[in-house]
Amino acid sequence: MASAVDAVGNPIPTSAVLMASSKHIGARCRSENAAFLSCKKKDPNPEKCLDQGREVTHCVLNLLKGLHQRCSKEMDAYAGCMYYNTNEFDLCRKEQQEFERACRWSE
Repeated sequence: MASAVDAVGNPIPTSAVLMASSKHIGARCRSENAAFLSCKKKDPNPEKCLDQGREVTHCVLNLLKGLHQRCSKEMDAYAGCMYYNTNEFDLCRKEQQEFERACRWSE
């Protein structure tokens, strides 16, 4: 895995990238996720929650782009380790610490 973004700088949300940035996603996209889940709880029809789903996707993609701009080396190393080790957090603790040090997240 070479990079978390494509040639023009758009995020590539692979499972490894999403797992590596999960703390950031949970903190920064909390309200969008809550609105989507609330909508799904009220109406299981997938069509009814498309707008909320788009908001979640938009939040996550913007977040990934911002993280990659701020700490691309550490993000790529952590996501690459997660990819190589099939998303096993325990095998990537060193890379995780470096990523979290370089790109702090808030709850």
